[in-house]
Amino acid sequence: QRKKRFKPASHRAAESGAAQGRIGEKRRAVLEGSKSDAMKYIYVTGGVVSGLGKGVTASSIGVLLKSLGLRCTSIKIDPYLNIDAGTMSPFEHGEVFVLDDGGEVDLDLGNYERFIGITLTRDHNITTGKIFQSVIEKEREGAFLGKTVQVVPHLTDAIQNWIERVAHIPVDGSGQTPDVCIIELGGTVGDIESGPFLEALRQFQFRHDAHDVCTVHVSLVPVLGVVGEQKTKPTQHSVQVLRSVGITPTFLACRSKEPLEQSVKEKLALFCHVSPTHVMNLSDVSNIWHVPLVMRDQGVHKALCKQLNLSPPHDLQIDKWEERAVRWDNLQESVTIAVVGKYTGLTDSYLSVMKSLQHAAIAANRKLKISWIEASDLEEETKEAEETRHKYDRAWRAIEECDGILVPGGFGGRGVAGKAATCRYARENNKPFFGICLGMQVAVIEFARNVLGLEGANSTEIDPATPHPVVVFMPEGSTTHMGGTMRLGSRRTFLQEPQCLTALLYQKMEFIDERHRHRYEVNPEMIEKFEERGLKFVGKDDTGRRMEIIELKGHPFYVACQFHPEYKSRPGKPSALFLGLVLASSKQLHVYMSGYEAEP
Repeated sequence: QRKKRFKPASHRAAESGAAQGRIGEKRRAVLEGSKSDAMKYIYVTGGVVSGLGKGVTASSIGVLLKSLGLRCTSIKIDPYLNIDAGTMSPFEHGEVFVLDDGGEVDLDLGNYERFIGITLTRDHNITTGKIFQSVIEKEREGAFLGKTVQVVPHLTDAIQNWIERVAHIPVDGSGQTPDVCIIELGGTVGDIESGPFLEALRQFQFRHDAHDVCTVHVSLVPVLGVVGEQKTKPTQHSVQVLRSVGITPTFLACRSKEPLEQSVKEKLALFCHVSPTHVMNLSDVSNIWHVPLVMRDQGVHKALCKQLNLSPPHDLQIDKWEERAVRWDNLQESVTIAVVGKYTGLTDSYLSVMKSLQHAAIAANRKLKISWIEASDLEEETKEAEETRHKYDRAWRAIEECDGILVPGGFGGRGVAGKAATCRYARENNKPFFGICLGMQVAVIEFARNVLGLEGANSTEIDPATPHPVVVFMPEGSTTHMGGTMRLGSRRTFLQEPQCLTALLYQKMEFIDERHRHRYEVNPEMIEKFEERGLKFVGKDDTGRRMEIIELKGHPFYVACQFHPEYKSRPGKPSALFLGLVLASSKQLHVYMSGYEAEP
């Protein structure tokens, strides 16, 4: 079950140098038939209804093109007026994904990073708010020379210039410009707010050669009534709306419960003005890792390369991806992780957490079962009310029956008492436990109350008048502005003990870089009291005063961190701490750890 240690970067670079040289010649032919510096653009739009999986479709296209040796990047357009997703409720828009540069963005950028293996920037998420803000700032500066500032051309030009600039940013660590940029337009074609973006994308086509831009339109083919006939009319109308704004889809990605009948595909091709070979069927699959494989089986990668006049460096190499998708379906032994959160009514609120658990589970050869538990259901108030007593009993029964517990991040006081009760149960019953952000803060609060005996210990976020402020507001934070004022993005954490559990899980590294998103921190003035009683702060920032990771000595696995490791977990490269939780929960951790301890 041991995961192989990574070789030092210098060794990896030496070994890969020759290989890079060999494919260098092939890469010169990537844009054969076009200008040598031509970027290829793929629009991904949606119709009929939202939530069809445009993000997964765009990401899967990226997987196929990357598997051909092409460099891909992605841009997500969100037509809402917010500057970014940072102040939006998880119930409203799913989780907020955080990037290395501190950008708070749409969760689809998380899909892009996980699928394609790239590192994006805040500018890869375009919103109406960002575009309006940039245009209005220029107008105030006098950049338009007294002209009347209008949606066309000023707003649409700003959108096109933004896309052109961001598309050329290197994102795969090589420092080289991408070959293909995949642009997903959020929402549904026909929405009022997406109008300026559709017009900008229409104009953008004429900045480039015909073979440099194509459009993939994701639509729904529903089945109505007992007859079970697949209906094409919604897709026809959706394409009609898209064509009415001057964008003709090159490909149709048809979502359906069951595979499309051949006659339905032919009808769609005829009435939607696309080639029959460009009608792809994305029917429901057992897990989303199958989506690129479904596209491959329909020859989508070949059709895209032909349409965009691309000559990829090598044939499709997607064996590892296929092995992972198939193995996930065939796992037998299960592990159950209880996720105790505040937003469990919408699982997209914890999408990256869920994906990170999947990455760790497949690495540990375990079939993942997630038990979603609303934190407030674990509180005494729920027990006392007769109408909610059954929720209390059900929630605690799930805690007792699970193999491990995860308490993810969140904001505000709701559910904190339930999370604290969960921490206490895990601590006292040797149940594997992992806390993230607020989960770490609650673990510290619970320890202060029940081990240090500090009655009323709390976070100043929840109780500003607490007599024992064990979690406090960070000095650099803003008390007046909410958007973009937290401690955000990639920050370095220095591991304090070479043989601590975290250091071994991270393969004996001296420091780690993980992404953060928080306003409050553990009070550095109280660290000594905690460590005297066994709660060790094994990870700190470069100043040594900001606490990043805790471990409880004498417990099989009681770990929590201030950062969000879920944002950097990838298929085939799971987050170390998530892997630790799953291994501990499936009683494999000692085998995994003994291998590292035995190495010189």
